[in-house]
Amino acid sequence: MSYKKLDIWKRSNVLVVDIHEMSLRLPKFELYETGSQIRRSMKSVKANIVEGYGHRYYKGDFIRFIIYAQASADETIDHLETLYQTGSLDDKEAYSDLY
Repeated sequence: MSYKKLDIWKRSNVLVVDIHEMSLRLPKFELYETGSQIRRSMKSVKANIVEGYGHRYYKGDFIRFIIYAQASADETIDHLETLYQTGSLDDKEAYSDLY
């Protein structure tokens, strides 16, 4: 089995693309600030799932990477909330879908 068959990886992969596309529609001043941060934190979610899968035979390592993925997901949500609260992301439907 491959990590690409994991439902959680499939979902995170979709979100990486959706977050990336949303971030490119942000105001110019956000592209290299919060836009960059939210792209990197979401990509970290997916990367930690993959790395955790690579360590799946070592339960402690696997759990550690899944915890890192959850922490990066929390960071992504915080960036998303900040963008919405500051008005840089003014599309309520996009915000709700990504959240």
